[in-house]
Formats: sequence, structure tokens, C-alpha cells
Amino acid sequence: LKLSKKETAMDLRIERTRRSIINAFIELRSAKNIEKITVKELAEKARINKATFYQHYHDIYDLSGQLEDELIRNVINSIPDPELIITDTPKGFAEYSSAILSQSGLFHILFAGSRRTVLLERLDYEIKKLIYEKMPQYKDSLEFDLLFTVLIHGTFDAFLTHTDKDVAQVIDILGNISNCLSLIHISEPTRR
Repeated sequence: LKLSKKETAMDLRIERTRRSIINAFIELRSAKNIEKITVKELAEKARINKATFYQHYHDIYDLSGQLEDELIRNVINSIPDPELIITDTPKGFAEYSSAILSQSGLFHILFAGSRRTVLLERLDYEIKKLIYEKMPQYKDSLEFDLLFTVLIHGTFDAFLTHTDKDVAQVIDILGNISNCLSLIHISEPTRR
């Protein structure tokens, strides 16, 4: 299947428009809370009209949600050995942290303010999904599910809060804390 020149030009124009919307959103989002960004303001910054924005997104939250989803998917897909978070917790935590750190600027922009809890919820869901695919024996363990929620919410929130410090040291300390917690509970999954 071959696209005509007209279809190719249209695809490029659509991609440029989306890129312009995304760039304008990231610029606005880095300066203010999502609740304060209007479609009118975004359209002006992206040099498009509001109708063009609505051809691509339902509202500002739809745009933000799509960008958040894409960022988390990219980060999760970049983790080489997701099961290390269980089998070698400090090393696994370092892999997850490095993946997040590679996109930390965008994480801090998209998930600032009221969106921080959304980040933790999405990480919790995506990381568990990845682990359960690799290690299904943990899927039905309430104890493991709770432990993993504590690990994800606690360590990643602490990590994101302390990225302005010596990051290698933060990763090492949080990896050791995660390891201590996991050693207490991950000997064998219990079904409760």
C-alpha cells in the first residue's frame, strides 16, 4: 500500500500540528498547574485555532493523559529485566529508577502538582502488570500486591522527591530499603 503525495503531505501536516500542540502544552505545563491551562491559551501558543485542537483531543486532560500514558509506556518498555525488582530488589530498583530518571524532566512537568498521585497509580498498575506477566505466581497474592504497592508508591515518591540530591546515593539507599521490605515478605507468595 503506497500513500499518495497528497496523503503524505496531509500526514506530515497532522504530525506537525500535534507536535506543535504538545510542545505548547509542555511549555505551559512547566509554568502552571494543569487546572489553569485553557484550550484558548494553548491554541494561541501552538498557533492553531481551537477547532484544530478539538480535532485531536477532547480537552486539556485528554491531551495530558495521552502524554502521560505514552511517557509511562516508554519508560516501562525500556526496563530490560523487570523481574529483578523481585529477584534482586536493589538492582531492579536501580533499573526502574534509571528508566524514570532518563525522562525525569518530562515526569516533573507532566506529573507536577495534583498529577503526582496519578503517576504513582499508573506506575503501580503498569509495573504490576509487567511483573505478573513474567511471574504469574504472584498475581493472586494479596500480601505481594500490598507489598508491591507500598514499594512502588513509597520508593518512587521518595525517589522523585529527592532527584535534586546525589541520585546514585538516593537510588542505593532506596534500593536497600526496598530490599529489606521485600526480604520480609517475598519468600513465598501467600494466598489470602
